[in-house]
Amino acid sequence: MGQGDENDRIVINVGGTRHQTYRSTLRTLPGTRLAWLAEPDAHSHFDYDPKIDEFFFDRHPGVFAHILNYYRTGKLHCPADVCGPLYEEELAFWGIDETDVEPCCWMTYRQHREAEEALDSFGGGALDIGNEEADGDGMGDSGDGDEELEMTKRLALGDSPDAKSAGLWRRWQKRVWALFEDPYSSKYARWVAFASLFFILVSITTFCLETHEAFNPITNRTELEHSENGTLERVIQETETVVYLTYIEGVCVVWFTFEFLMRVTFCPDKLEFIRNTLNIIDFVAILPFYLEVGLSGLSSKAAKDVLGFLRVVRFVRILRIFKLTRHFVGLRVLGHTLRASTNEFLLLIIFLALGVLIFATMIYYAERIGAKPNDPRASEHTHFKNIPIGFWWAVVTMTTLGYGDMYPQTWSGMLVGALCALAGVLTIAMPVPVIVNNFGMYYSLAMAKQKLPKKKNKHIPRAPQLGSPNYCKSGVNSPHHSTQSDTCPLAQEEILEINRADSKVNGEAAKAALANEDCPHIDQAISPEDGQIFSPGDRTEQPCFLVTTGERPSHTGGRVRKGM
Repeated sequence: MGQGDENDRIVINVGGTRHQTYRSTLRTLPGTRLAWLAEPDAHSHFDYDPKIDEFFFDRHPGVFAHILNYYRTGKLHCPADVCGPLYEEELAFWGIDETDVEPCCWMTYRQHREAEEALDSFGGGALDIGNEEADGDGMGDSGDGDEELEMTKRLALGDSPDAKSAGLWRRWQKRVWALFEDPYSSKYARWVAFASLFFILVSITTFCLETHEAFNPITNRTELEHSENGTLERVIQETETVVYLTYIEGVCVVWFTFEFLMRVTFCPDKLEFIRNTLNIIDFVAILPFYLEVGLSGLSSKAAKDVLGFLRVVRFVRILRIFKLTRHFVGLRVLGHTLRASTNEFLLLIIFLALGVLIFATMIYYAERIGAKPNDPRASEHTHFKNIPIGFWWAVVTMTTLGYGDMYPQTWSGMLVGALCALAGVLTIAMPVPVIVNNFGMYYSLAMAKQKLPKKKNKHIPRAPQLGSPNYCKSGVNSPHHSTQSDTCPLAQEEILEINRADSKVNGEAAKAALANEDCPHIDQAISPEDGQIFSPGDRTEQPCFLVTTGERPSHTGGRVRKGM
């Protein structure tokens, strides 16, 4: 049949937009949904209108134009004006493997998944916020708790005292947890966040002031030493922090202790709480203060040694500065950026290490040129007496810091120094734009999630009931032996999740599982396994109270191939 034959033409109505092509064009990709339209008995398996001689699909017409062009040209491009998940869903429906996307559009196609992964990484804490206007002045959002109580009543479990107490505990647990964990959940949570921020700043300020001479006066302490000749008095001078700074630190520690205990008590997941780095920092910063207070009244030598050690480890209090990440989105974004840019930082370190080794060696031998005859080591006139010392100079020069403590004194050394500075500028400049782009992406996603309203009362479609027109009854339990109905319910989310999981493992996305074993939907994705099991002679008919279709793939194993 020639391509210009009228009988070879086919009209496909997608979302109200009519597309015309040839059946021979649709056969270029065997095993796909459009290839099935080229089968002689396709009229009985799809939504076909004999009056106007066209097939109808209630799908996205704009995306279908690109998919149909893939059959014509053999190149699959991703439209820039279509959201990634929508395009992924359409590819799964039409049975096209996402790995067929052209390299020029692959990054655009993958961008939505990277954005979703980044949004998932911001789960919890200050970024897991809801709709502030909807919360009002209450202690957090109790909508989910009310829904749980309503479900308990609906299941006739509300009369039990244990059920009532459990529901009340879950309700207050969620509210108190949000009060201390999510500053955006309510007005009271913002007050708690401001109080926590105030005590963090006061504690850090106190820690810094304790090291100043004005707050560490020198005191004389007398010790008695017993010996064979008698008792001797010895005066020991030592510094002692003024007492009011200790009181201020004590008040701050009391608040941190109260906050930590409340968060431990009302945490929904105790194991995850223990694993959290910020919670470990809280505990480590609080513990030395209580140990120091408990051991300060003891006079034994062991207690004094432990007390001296605790005074040395006071620096852990400065780690409280990381608690600010709970209250400032930018700090959390910075942490995610550093983790996401690990490869770039590793590349930067490798570049610097190579440059340091090369230029430290070059400067060492370049400075040897001006050595005097009576200087056997050739090091009296230069600071670069060996290569390891040159490492320090190379690092300072490549980072454009330039302390000036070491500098070349010969013309050859100056030439090496100039090359070292230029190489440092170029080396550092290469990975920095990638890190900046990561920060911009994470920050924009964080702002988007912060302003995203909380979704409540999501619509959940009811399952088809016995006797309803949408009820399907399968004679075979296996979905591979079922015909495809246009009216049975479909879990598209499950299909896309399977697609994404397959794509992450081996890049074989668009292999969707059948979502409903009783009666699969015509709108679901096509898997290669289904293509192998379906055949014209092996098809199990199933009674369905609406239109039943019997789609079948070609004998290519359901794979997408270019060309005949």
